[in-house]
Amino acid sequence: MNSYQRFCFNLIGNRLKEKRDDFLILRNDMMRARMTVPFEAYLSTAYVTSALVGLVFGVLIGFFTYALRLPDRIMYYGSMPDFIVALNPFKALIGGIIVMVVSLLIFGGITYALFLMYPGILVGERKRNIDATLPYAINYITAMSTAGITPAEVFRLLGESKIYGESAVEARYIAREIDIFGKDLLDALRIAGQYTPSARMREFLQGASASISAGSNLTEYFRTKSEQYTRENRMEQKNFLEVLALISESYVTALVAGTLFLIILQSIMSTISGETDPLFLYAVIYAIIPLGSIMFVILISSMTPEV
Repeated sequence: MNSYQRFCFNLIGNRLKEKRDDFLILRNDMMRARMTVPFEAYLSTAYVTSALVGLVFGVLIGFFTYALRLPDRIMYYGSMPDFIVALNPFKALIGGIIVMVVSLLIFGGITYALFLMYPGILVGERKRNIDATLPYAINYITAMSTAGITPAEVFRLLGESKIYGESAVEARYIAREIDIFGKDLLDALRIAGQYTPSARMREFLQGASASISAGSNLTEYFRTKSEQYTRENRMEQKNFLEVLALISESYVTALVAGTLFLIILQSIMSTISGETDPLFLYAVIYAIIPLGSIMFVILISSMTPEV
């Protein structure tokens, strides 16, 4: 918790403790995102920041609205009530105040909504990273377990590794439950499985807990899950390559051949008609092609699995 979050918490944090039950989804998202900021401090920061952002944008937009006399440019032809006619000399001031209030509500509301959405975005990013690194992390766990290292020490070593991304973070929380809070391995696995954002990680931890409870061979369980997730990862990579090939064909058809055909067709039509300002041609060159390319880049980036 930084100094700004501490300031916000000291300002209104104590009043928000009773609102914990009203933000159950936010609290769960914060725990799944492994955020280290306390709930009250985060919500206090959301309220204070939203108010500040709304005030800043509201004052600025309201000031420019009044300074540029924008309300005076609004003309209405027709009969109006007498009190509105009486307020006409103050139209710029009243309009500036109204714009300021509306801007405060809009920008403050957007900021507050972003604060509420941010933990969920982190949860999605962590889920993708865990699913991508889990097969390799399980291979590491299998190798350590085969060497005779105890399960608790295996998860502790995995948590200390920096090459397994968020899977190592989940292992680090398992080790924390054991080393700091004095939980046994079964309780640590259960708690970690409850709050991990990845269904695959949850299944793996629950299976490990069941194997320990049943007295089964845990090393054999790790080896089986390693083969399973490696096979699933290979299939996902194959499916992604097939989808990527389909997207590349769509890109060539739509944004290469299609736009080239439109440019040639529009050029011929402009020559025949004698048009000197072909707006459609400009739209294709300066809008459709760049925006379409950006759209495909974003699409591929969002679909590409993390490695």
